[in-house]
Amino acid sequence: MSETIWMWLFFATLPLMLLAIWSIRRHRSPVLQVKSDSGIADLMPSLAGLTLGTAVGGNSVEILENGHFYDVLEARILAAQKSVHFETFLWKPGELAKRLAAAFIDRARAGVTVRIMLDAVGSKTIEDDVVEFMREAGCKVKFFHKRSLHTVGVLNDRDHRKMCILDGKEAFVGGHCITDDWLGDAEDHQHNSDVSVWLHGPIVHSVQGAFSENWAGETGELFVGDAFFPVLHQAGDITAHAAFTKPENSAPAVKILHHTVLCLARERIWIQNPYFIPKREAIDALAAAVKRGVDVRVLMPATSGSDAPMVQHAGHYHFESLLQAGVRLFEYPHTLLHQKVMTVDGVWSAVGSTNFDDRSFDTNDEITIGILDKDVATRLDAIFEKYVQRADEISPEEWHKRSWMTKLKHNAAYLLNDVL
Repeated sequence: MSETIWMWLFFATLPLMLLAIWSIRRHRSPVLQVKSDSGIADLMPSLAGLTLGTAVGGNSVEILENGHFYDVLEARILAAQKSVHFETFLWKPGELAKRLAAAFIDRARAGVTVRIMLDAVGSKTIEDDVVEFMREAGCKVKFFHKRSLHTVGVLNDRDHRKMCILDGKEAFVGGHCITDDWLGDAEDHQHNSDVSVWLHGPIVHSVQGAFSENWAGETGELFVGDAFFPVLHQAGDITAHAAFTKPENSAPAVKILHHTVLCLARERIWIQNPYFIPKREAIDALAAAVKRGVDVRVLMPATSGSDAPMVQHAGHYHFESLLQAGVRLFEYPHTLLHQKVMTVDGVWSAVGSTNFDDRSFDTNDEITIGILDKDVATRLDAIFEKYVQRADEISPEEWHKRSWMTKLKHNAAYLLNDVL
């Protein structure tokens, strides 16, 4: 067959291929709607059920901020007796990577089962010798969607989860990555802010299940027994659930969760998120919340504080609509605020790896922990208030006056929002 015919066939079928890809995206992204006369405090079972999980009581939740998180994580890894399961998106060489690799090696040499799942793109700069040292010590190290002919169709799907499960009895979930930018206390542009939660109680089984999902998908290995799923007794009085699944022919659980709580809020919605690019349905839900009398505030990095200024520019595309709707927007210029936190009505909270954008809601593998507890919400609101004091609130009047060049930059960046 001649080269001309091959070229003709390619261009003839290209529209069909693009249409197929578009239809798949459309099928996975329904416009979500929910109505209820009940407050969010009464709807925890519904939130868990809609996201294919179960709300479980008897948990304790400790909030860990900034670099202090790693001190606790490292100490708990070194105390593990049976199993260490670790999953992250970003791992870069540095002091922090050395500390964690040493902790994993220590446990593996002590006979503890150590499984490590790293995203192949986010962790592409990890040194080969570090991976080899961990494997020689007995650690099982796997890379999610490693580039190959077998993964061409899913290379855009990344593992963005950040979690660690120890002995099946305690778990860490949040936004912390393995790079030295996360050390310190968010004191300057070289030190990021972040939030993770330290969990004890029955909710740990759900987090272990999330780890098992990708581990089995990459390796085929299933793990059972008390080293991984021990009987978990009451560790506190907090009810929690985990949203992480990505069912076929439906919206991912994290998207359903975030949208549902926007629609259920009665008093306030406070969002802390580094990559805030809401879709039209989320903007409409936030606007409707304001009309109901809900205090809606969003805290995010400014372009000067972001590690990805293009994302911030893309997020600016919808600022005018949000401001006109009465949503209060704050930008923090001093460093990257990386926490993915939302509180609703001062009683319910979400903490996890999920950004407020299309990539997290429709493409990435993510995990968010929903927590029903007033004290936890109060603590997370206090973190919001700590940073918002040094943030710049966006004035609707000033925003409306921005130059046409600035608007063009925002519009151009938003064209890429699906892949940012």
